[in-house]
Amino acid sequence: MSASLGLFRLQQVDRQIDRAQTRLEAIRKTLENDAELKSALTRMENAQSDHHLALHELKFAENEVETQKIKIEQTESSLYGGSVKNPKELQDLQKDVESLKKHLTTLEERQLEAMFKVEAAAAELKSAQADLEGIQARLGSEHSSLIEERSSFTRQLESLAEEREAAITPISSDLLHVYEDLRRQKRGVAVAEVEDGACAACGTNINASVQQNARSQKTLIHCPSCGRILFAN
Repeated sequence: MSASLGLFRLQQVDRQIDRAQTRLEAIRKTLENDAELKSALTRMENAQSDHHLALHELKFAENEVETQKIKIEQTESSLYGGSVKNPKELQDLQKDVESLKKHLTTLEERQLEAMFKVEAAAAELKSAQADLEGIQARLGSEHSSLIEERSSFTRQLESLAEEREAAITPISSDLLHVYEDLRRQKRGVAVAEVEDGACAACGTNINASVQQNARSQKTLIHCPSCGRILFAN
C-alpha cells in the first residue's frame, strides 16, 4: 500500500467527522437557548462519552488478560513439554510462570474494575436518556427533529471514531504528523487525489514521473503548487 493511500483513507474518515461535527455545532447553537434542554444534552453527551470510554477500557483490559493467558500457556508448554532438560532453565521457567500468573491476577482485577465502570456508565447513560426524553416530551415537537438528528450524528461520530482508530494503526507517526500539520494549514484537506493528470485540489498538472512517485510505499510526494500530499491510483 502506498504511503499516501493510507492517509487518503484516513482523510476520508476525517472529512466525514468534520461534516458531522459542523452539523452538530449548528444544532447545538439552535438548541442552546433552552437552558433545561441544554443541561440535559450536556449530561447526555458526558454520559455517552463516559460509556464509550468505559467500553474501550474494558476491551483493553480483556485483551491484556487474554494476552497474559497466552504467555502463561506458552511458558507452561516450555516447562512441561519436555524440550527443556536443564534444571536451571526449568527453575527459571517455573519462576516465569509464577510471575506471569501473579501479574494475571492484577490484570483480572483491572478487568473486573473496568466491568464495574461499564455498568455504572451504562446506568448513568440510561438515566440521562430518560431525563432527556422527559424534557423533550414537555417541550413538545419543536426540537424533536433536531434532537433525533443530533442523536444520529452522535452515533455516527462514535462509529467514525472507531474507523479512524483502525485507519491510523498502519500509519507511522512521522507520516501522521505531516498529515495533521497539512490538515490544519489546508482547511482539512491534506491529501489531494490526482485526477486526469492534475491535482484535484488546485488543478495543477502533475507529470507522469511525479504521479509514479506518488505511488511510493514509503515516501510522500507533494503537489508542487499547493503543497498537499498527492495520492495517485
